[in-house]
Amino acid sequence: MALKADRPVLGTRALNRATLERQLLLRRAVGVSAKDVVGHLVGLQAQNVKPPYFQLAARLAGFVPEDLSGLMESREVARLVTMRSTIHTHTADDCLTLRPLLQDAREKELRLFRAGLAGVDLDHLTAFSRDLVEERPRPVKELRDALAARWPDADPSALAVAARGLLPLVQTTPRGLWGRAGQVTLTTAEKWFGRPSEPAPAPDDTVLRYLGAFGPASVKDMQVWSGLTRLRAVFERLRPRLLTFRDEYGVELFDLPDAPRPDEDTPAPPRFLPEFENLLLSHADRSRVVPPAYKGRASHGNIAHRTLLIDGFLAGIWRVEESRAGTAGRGTSRRAAPSRTTLTVQLFARPTRQERADVAEEGERLLTTMAPADAYDIRFADVSTDPTDQAPTDQAQSPTSR
Repeated sequence: MALKADRPVLGTRALNRATLERQLLLRRAVGVSAKDVVGHLVGLQAQNVKPPYFQLAARLAGFVPEDLSGLMESREVARLVTMRSTIHTHTADDCLTLRPLLQDAREKELRLFRAGLAGVDLDHLTAFSRDLVEERPRPVKELRDALAARWPDADPSALAVAARGLLPLVQTTPRGLWGRAGQVTLTTAEKWFGRPSEPAPAPDDTVLRYLGAFGPASVKDMQVWSGLTRLRAVFERLRPRLLTFRDEYGVELFDLPDAPRPDEDTPAPPRFLPEFENLLLSHADRSRVVPPAYKGRASHGNIAHRTLLIDGFLAGIWRVEESRAGTAGRGTSRRAAPSRTTLTVQLFARPTRQERADVAEEGERLLTTMAPADAYDIRFADVSTDPTDQAPTDQAQSPTSR
């Protein structure tokens, strides 16, 4: 489709500030619940247990991990596979509506496992698996073993993957609770929430929600985020309700008329983000957050790093280490020794004095919220300009004790 010459152009910084504002990363939200933020962002990437907590800590004023943990225990949010076949933390409503919208994409992915599913009736597999996990939540190994016993000629791993693709399986608590260990144990979303899934909706509302959290965006951006295809017709149907722009390369971008688009010089404070942060994964063109010079620096192979934004853009990676130096005292007077948490930051370029101070201040906030200890160290590792150097080193400069 030819683009009109008078269609407004949004540069990289303008796109950055618009997206960060909607992501609640220009300023932390005040008076907004953790549940509302989970819904606004259309889920939190949750391939590991801790990332959803760090995502909310970066976005919500006054957030403490118990806020999200409590929602999980009360079954107001849960963990299940949705976008891009990855685990997300969603509200109960989204578990029961968004997953049906994405179901066709999940089932198409089973083609990758068709060799291991030869001779298996998938309808029978779906019904058999549902009966198993709704009788009681099942650990993954127990589910896999039961399926293998029923279909001994099939590949056990393919059977388990098929069950998770065909059914909306929730990871039950205590898995996902802050500070609690728990193996992956599965039941259906319907069983967990005590109500049926909704019929698969038209994607129009999800497109609008995506733009509200990640826009302005192209059709391809939405497809990358969702894993859905053939969405051009949906955008065309919504066109009368949307504004259109183009980026510096001429790509058409869609947006909600009343969505915020701050000035590109709006200040963007440092933010510590977890591994698998959706902000870095939800656009076909990620340059609105990831400078071209740092492309690929947020991960190494299959390992995703925790990332740091400075001035709204990817600028480094980080890690947290917690330690306790044994015990103090003797006999019955023995007591736990003081605990210490160390935040190590590795930047990709040398920061200004003000940037370094701002990062240290934000780092202290991160530690006091997410890793309470008797003492803190904030260390700046040697600046890494080598794209193959992907982890903070142990050679720290100027530790800051807190």
